Amino acid sequence: MTPDITPIRLNLVKDRQLEIDWQDGKRSVYAIAYLRSLCPCAQCKIVREGDKDTAGKKKSLLTILPGNYAKPITAVGAELVGNYALRIDWSDDHGSGIYSFQYLRDIAPEKS
Repeated sequence: MTPDITPIRLNLVKDRQLEIDWQDGKRSVYAIAYLRSLCPCAQCKIVREGDKDTAGKKKSLLTILPGNYAKPITAVGAELVGNYALRIDWSDDHGSGIYSFQYLRDIAPEKS
C-alpha cells in the first residue's frame, strides 16, 4: 500500500464519526451519516446511481438506501478486512459494505 492509503490510526466514535490518520500525515474525519450514505455495497450503489438522470445529476433531494431507519443511524461495530479495508455494521441492520482504504481516501470530506 502507498502512504496516502495506509492508515496508521482509526478511531470510530460510533454515534458521531470515524477519524483516520494516514501514513502521509493527512487526517480525515467522516460523519457517521456521511459514511452510511456512501456505503459502497452493490445494493446501495445501485440505489444511488438509480437516483441520477442521464447526465449524472441527482434527480431528487432524497435517496433512501436499504436499511431500517426507525432510529438515528450509528455504527454498532467495525472490523478490519485484511490490510485494505474496513467493514462497518450499522444500526439500521446493514453491514455488507466494505470501505477500502482507497475508497475512504477518495470520499474524504476534508483533505487536510
